[in-house]
Amino acid sequence: MTTDVILSLLWRTFWETVWMTGASGLISLIIGLPLGLALVVTSRGGIAEQLAVNGVLAALVNGFRAVPFVILLIALIPLTRLIVGTALGTTAAIVPLTIAAIPYYARIAEVSLREVDRGLIDAVRAMGGNRWTIIREVLVPEAMPGIVAGFTVTLVTLIGASAMAGTIGGGGLGDLAIRYGYQRFETGVMVAVVVVLIILVCGMQWLGDRLAARLDRR
Repeated sequence: MTTDVILSLLWRTFWETVWMTGASGLISLIIGLPLGLALVVTSRGGIAEQLAVNGVLAALVNGFRAVPFVILLIALIPLTRLIVGTALGTTAAIVPLTIAAIPYYARIAEVSLREVDRGLIDAVRAMGGNRWTIIREVLVPEAMPGIVAGFTVTLVTLIGASAMAGTIGGGGLGDLAIRYGYQRFETGVMVAVVVVLIILVCGMQWLGDRLAARLDRR
């Protein structure tokens, strides 16, 4: 395989990986952060304590997190076909990636939100602040560095998961590594994919760390 062909394949699959990671990451942020908030506020001693609701949410999150991604990938094929119309390709891979990422990020967000100083919450309550005020003015702003750092970790995890999705035709760099690097014994392709993945992960982690540092009020 010529260098030009390898570069062309790398370029195409790189953007497929970015698309899979970005789309599933965005959806996991939109759904996972409110889910993490719900786990915190409905827990024992939370600002909207509802232990029954908290128990159901925790069970759902733990249940999905307990399933290895490879098994989840296969188990969700019928749902993926229902939503996308096919179980193959880059867009189809977004479905299992998103479903795996939502509970993962919800737990990370929950940890960050629980670290917010209880004294700040009590102070806003003493001044007459309601639940939404506490969430909007205290919980989310104070936990923002951890929320961003956790989202960065989620994106990095999604990059690895998207590569795994290549085993069943999910596209992206993982698919390229398997079809050409492994099955056709193209060592150069495998090395190139590994290098690109390392650069992508390091770049994403660096950007996430810088943003989290800027948002840190301490």
